[in-house]
Amino acid sequence: MWDDLVTVGVPLADKIVRTVTVYLALLVLLRLVGKRDLAQLNSFDLVVMLLLSNVVQNAIIGEDNSLLGGLVGAVTLLAVNWLVAWLAAGPAVLGRILEGQPVVLASDGRYRWSTLRRLGLRRADVAVAIRKQGGSGVSETRRVSLEPGGTVLVELRPGELNATRNDLAAIQTRLDAIERQLAALLARREENG
Repeated sequence: MWDDLVTVGVPLADKIVRTVTVYLALLVLLRLVGKRDLAQLNSFDLVVMLLLSNVVQNAIIGEDNSLLGGLVGAVTLLAVNWLVAWLAAGPAVLGRILEGQPVVLASDGRYRWSTLRRLGLRRADVAVAIRKQGGSGVSETRRVSLEPGGTVLVELRPGELNATRNDLAAIQTRLDAIERQLAALLARREENG
């Protein structure tokens, strides 16, 4: 039993090369397919991601089912991921190559239909993101973009922005001043007559 846990079925160098190769291949494939699959998952995307992990499992582990081999694969995967994230955070050029750039999905209250089609995004998915960020529809937006990490970022038109606490405090201050002025006016009126 102990032998099955620690005896690696393939050379460790083979396991490391397999893990790095599969990681890089998936990184390129996901970059080519688009950002939509990374953060804004609908049920179809979730099924694909789950199946994808199962499909590449054997490519990573090979003929090895040992605990030690699995741990080596996991450590390699995490280390490569850390390295790629570190590189992406470095020079802007490298970050754009690894992660891409924001893509505008809607501007000035109108969808960019060709962009939505090219990315495989449904209008309903973008509309949900708009509602989650305080808008009621695309007509209230100045800009809607799909960020490199897969997040949909919504910039509402100035007139459609929600009031902040500072906005409410300013209104309250003005109302208090108006109430004082009205009270003083009523007091003078009663004095005069």
